[in-house]
Amino acid sequence: MDLELRHLKVIRAIADAGSLTRAATSLGLAQSALSAQLKRIERALGGALFVRDRGGARPTPLGELVLERARVLLPAVRQLQEDARLFARSWGGVPRFRVGGTHGPMLGALVDRLSSAHPAAEVSTFTAWSVSEICAQLSEGRLDFALVGVCGESRPPDADRLVWQPVGRDPVFVLLSDDHPYADEPELELGKLAEERWASVPGDGCFSDCFTAACAQAGFTPVSVFETDTASSVHLVQVGRAVGLARATFPPTPGVVTVPLAGTPLSWRHLIGYHPGSPAALAAPAVSLHTRQVHRDAVRRNARYDDWLRHNTCYGTAS
Repeated sequence: MDLELRHLKVIRAIADAGSLTRAATSLGLAQSALSAQLKRIERALGGALFVRDRGGARPTPLGELVLERARVLLPAVRQLQEDARLFARSWGGVPRFRVGGTHGPMLGALVDRLSSAHPAAEVSTFTAWSVSEICAQLSEGRLDFALVGVCGESRPPDADRLVWQPVGRDPVFVLLSDDHPYADEPELELGKLAEERWASVPGDGCFSDCFTAACAQAGFTPVSVFETDTASSVHLVQVGRAVGLARATFPPTPGVVTVPLAGTPLSWRHLIGYHPGSPAALAAPAVSLHTRQVHRDAVRRNARYDDWLRHNTCYGTAS
């Protein structure tokens, strides 16, 4: 006989009731039927689970082991059932997905997944450099979901009004032209780039301050920083006018390479957010799942990052 979840429920019921008589009553079974079922379970598990006497039923050491596992497994299965029902309901009758985000390839990949999984729904996007602007639209009901990021361990924006689900945590790599002298290095000390000019995209978080602090820790002040859009930043790197900063999920791009920074002085957390009172909140589990898969796919596309993660397991896609 194979052990089933219903058998674990029987074992837990006996332990909770303290006797077969009371457990049989709570389960709606005859005591003889419950006793016979317990004997079959004990044979399957290889030993007695309870000591039975006039005082009731007490778990044996084997019974304690099984109960310990049952107390973990049964709530986990119940939660799985609830999550699955919510996931299934969340895709029923959703008329649209209005998704906001900062500029980056993950937003496009999320739109692709949502459009493929839910072809009847209208999918629209809004992008801005300012996370504050995106969050304001989310709070006002003009957006359903927001895909944003925060530097390091920074607190998510508007955390008192919005719900944020983790998507992934990436190190920040340095972006170099493929003919840069350090392009083939397995990792780079930030201080080796002290004489370089830098290119980075703008934002209203603390990333620029954290970068300046990391440079100071490495013993230098950046010569200059070109704050511009992603395409312009990549072009400046390609032609050797600057080196860049990029999340490790930056997609493979002709003419540039990403190189890890020694000690990982900078990191980035991707988040998917929504307003808990919005109609879209019901779809949040499904959207979060799709967003994590988008991040997982982005990791796999960058072979250097995928390899780096084998030795740095605290980063990568959220579970």
